[in-house]
Amino acid sequence: MTDIAIHDTDTAHQRLRAEVRELCDRFDSEYWRARDRERAYPEEFVRALTEAGYLSVLIPKEYGGLGMGVTEGGIILQEINRSGGHAAACHAQMYTMAALLRHGSDQQRRRYLPEIARGRLRLQAFSITEPEAGSNTPEIRTTAVPDGAGYVVRGHKNWTSRILQSDLLMLLARTQPLPEDPAERAEGISLFLVDLRNVREEQPDTLVVEPVRTMFNYATNQVWYKDMRIPADSLIGTEGEGFRYVIDGWNAERILLASEAIGDGYWFLDRAIDYANRRSVFGHPIGADQGVQFPLARAYTQVAAADQMRTRAAALFDSGQHCGAEANTAKFLASEASWQAANICLDTHGGNGFVDTWDVERKFRETRVYEVAPVNNNLILAFLGQHVLGLPRSY
Repeated sequence: MTDIAIHDTDTAHQRLRAEVRELCDRFDSEYWRARDRERAYPEEFVRALTEAGYLSVLIPKEYGGLGMGVTEGGIILQEINRSGGHAAACHAQMYTMAALLRHGSDQQRRRYLPEIARGRLRLQAFSITEPEAGSNTPEIRTTAVPDGAGYVVRGHKNWTSRILQSDLLMLLARTQPLPEDPAERAEGISLFLVDLRNVREEQPDTLVVEPVRTMFNYATNQVWYKDMRIPADSLIGTEGEGFRYVIDGWNAERILLASEAIGDGYWFLDRAIDYANRRSVFGHPIGADQGVQFPLARAYTQVAAADQMRTRAAALFDSGQHCGAEANTAKFLASEASWQAANICLDTHGGNGFVDTWDVERKFRETRVYEVAPVNNNLILAFLGQHVLGLPRSY
């Protein structure tokens, strides 16, 4: 199959990209089609990534991780999706690291990071979103009430993905009532690292998980916390500062999710170019027709541009510089480019694009989410309008 060349200037990045692709080649299209049909978690694939150390990419070497940056994490996720796989099965283990690394206590880092790096523990679940609050996170209603040596958690979350496959859970809950002053609405929210093993063993009735079937394989759930008790040392950082800790990790999340979308974009282009070169109608390959060739060329410019913005945002993040505008722009451009490439790939394949054995329809469904999650593109435009363009706040 045709592969559009990626020109890494860093030899280590070239090697990392090749190594990840070699691992991904062990999991062919039929493997991913079967997981999609069954809405099954790709256990074998995640285990292989873990054993290779790729899911510990952001964990410092002192804790047994690879000690790399978001740049390298993005390369890994991009290559998973470009190979035809679906990185959603494991991407949270990368972007949840930020809160633990930056705001967790020394005890929490020593206790959990080495075990995560070794693959003995999984941290792939982040419980934030609620049905009523949606993207308006400060309006969450789940509470964590101090009680003796810990907290009692009550509430209802949705879009809590991979909680059934995780040992640890990041949980956002209110430890103080919602302030009446809109300017203070983000205060009083705390972040917790919950050991699900203890909950399942000692108080299983307090955690109710209901899997939700979506249009693509995402292992997501609704969750009810029914007087779930967690110890005081579950708290990340300072009580009431949790929303700030979550925001602190959003730039990494956007860059990493942009990487997945870019991987999808290149996959769609690779597949469409290969098909356009091989499929002959009216005596010549359809790729010779400008109606096929020009849309593919246009899609390439969009994916390549998004790739460059993602690379810049990752470099800024890894060097400790402000990158909110770049990270949000990268996510916006990558998701738009991937969706455009998906539509063009489907057009190029014609009727075959709707047949599951060609894989286009599966990836078509998977890539659509990037325009909506982890943040809707309209909210990115609102952020850029206010914080970059200096326009009045729109929401």
